[in-house]
Amino acid sequence: MTTGAADVPPPSTRVPAAIAAVAGDAPLELVWRNEQGGVTARIERPGGAVFAKWNPAGSIESLRAEAERMRWLARVGSVPVPRVLAERSVAAGELLVTAAIPAVSIVSPAGRRSPAAAAAALGAGLRALHAIDVASCPFPAPDWTAREPVDEPVVCHGDPCAPNTLIASGAFAGLVDLGRVGVSDRWADLAIASWSLEWNGLATAESAFWRAYGRARDESRMARWRALWEPPPA
Repeated sequence: MTTGAADVPPPSTRVPAAIAAVAGDAPLELVWRNEQGGVTARIERPGGAVFAKWNPAGSIESLRAEAERMRWLARVGSVPVPRVLAERSVAAGELLVTAAIPAVSIVSPAGRRSPAAAAAALGAGLRALHAIDVASCPFPAPDWTAREPVDEPVVCHGDPCAPNTLIASGAFAGLVDLGRVGVSDRWADLAIASWSLEWNGLATAESAFWRAYGRARDESRMARWRALWEPPPA
């Protein structure tokens, strides 16, 4: 599950061999590290930047599952998502390569320039995702929501924290980190997305999130789903 800036890899982080092979001689920058030891790199190619994500064997996050969900969302066409270029599994782990969307995370320095625009992008992205026909979604509920009764079923992101929303020219531009997409309760996403604004330094703009999504805060529903999520960083 996503937290925030603490997930940026330190300079000493080793580049996995699978990512190095994808990059070849192209410039490479490690941009993300998850709790399972997986890393993501941005690779600058002449034809356009790509992202290479590597998860070691034993990770609870499945890159194959993420690739399946991105391909499905791309076919649906309602929400911009990265285009899958390659995906493979080997004994040491999984590799996923996607084309870069010309945008930045709402928690990046560029994304934070307008907190209200960043929060609105988060709300707009979830609104678009939740508008997809639930009956068309072939994926089950995100694992952390699977045992809970669902009051308002939608296609959920499953890890809707602020870093997973992209912004360009002040508007929503795409969603990333899509390995948990599946049918669950609307408020599972809304509770965690709005909460993530707090631990990503965007709490003062939360009202813009709710305006963009088109709902008002519901404290009891939010508390229910937040209780199932891992605690935010101190």
